[in-house]
Amino acid sequence: MRVFVTGATGFIGFAVVRELISAGHQVLGLARSEAAAKSLVAAGADLHRGSLEDLQSLRSGAAAADGVIHTAFIHDFSNYGPAAEADRRAIETLGGALAGSDRPLVVTSGTLLAHPQGSLATEQDAADPSSPRKSEEAALALAARGVRASVLRLPASVHGNGDHGFVPRLIGIAREKGVSAFIGDGLNRWPAVHRLDAAHLYRLVLEKSAVGARYHGVADEGIPIREIAEVIGRHLNVPVVSKSREQAADHFGWIALFLGMDGPASSAQTQERLGWRPVQPGLIADLKAEHYFEPTADAVPVHG
Repeated sequence: MRVFVTGATGFIGFAVVRELISAGHQVLGLARSEAAAKSLVAAGADLHRGSLEDLQSLRSGAAAADGVIHTAFIHDFSNYGPAAEADRRAIETLGGALAGSDRPLVVTSGTLLAHPQGSLATEQDAADPSSPRKSEEAALALAARGVRASVLRLPASVHGNGDHGFVPRLIGIAREKGVSAFIGDGLNRWPAVHRLDAAHLYRLVLEKSAVGARYHGVADEGIPIREIAEVIGRHLNVPVVSKSREQAADHFGWIALFLGMDGPASSAQTQERLGWRPVQPGLIADLKAEHYFEPTADAVPVHG
């Protein structure tokens, strides 16, 4: 299968590219910069120039493919509304190019968007209608029109070597503040998955998905934030402390909103339907690896 991948040089997207190629698929990767183009070619993918905002490039890329995996998203939390709208337009454009065929479209979403919060989210739970991100709404609207669109929800932490999401940001804050903190009692939970397990699931969804289905790429159903903070504290040799919700915004900045969520999620239905089994290290085991504690620039999460 010839697969058009958006976000093809991102932390998750590049793992997806390699997974597809290793399984015998051809990949057409979307690239905006010269550096991105070189990395795709070196990995054995074909190059498609364009960006998420260039709808014509998305349309032509999808038209030239047997299937599409959409991992790209503009993670600008200061302009989240426009970023979410750009994502919606991109999904509608990709789906429009696939209309009238059985070619699959896999759209990325997040388990934290599952509604309601605080209970174990399953694939049957609808997305929170109050969220400005409408990835799932757009995908399911396409499915209702006969496009073979499905949704793959990723958890709060997609981890592994090269991670530039939530956990590295927490490590950076702990270095800067001299304490590793959590909010309240720290018992609220984050689900997680290793990027290589996630990449394998993207391929399975591409090959086997049902129209309008939701899938969960979850290995760890819910790790207490306090446990994550304790591992970080031990590695950095700094105290582990609680912050009140009133103190959280000042201490954590924009990440406080996500850090305070309780969003455990299950992938039981996904595993049963697709035969997917996570085999990579869990988040706590991976967090103990030295690569997480090499100084890196702050970044933003790869999904939300």
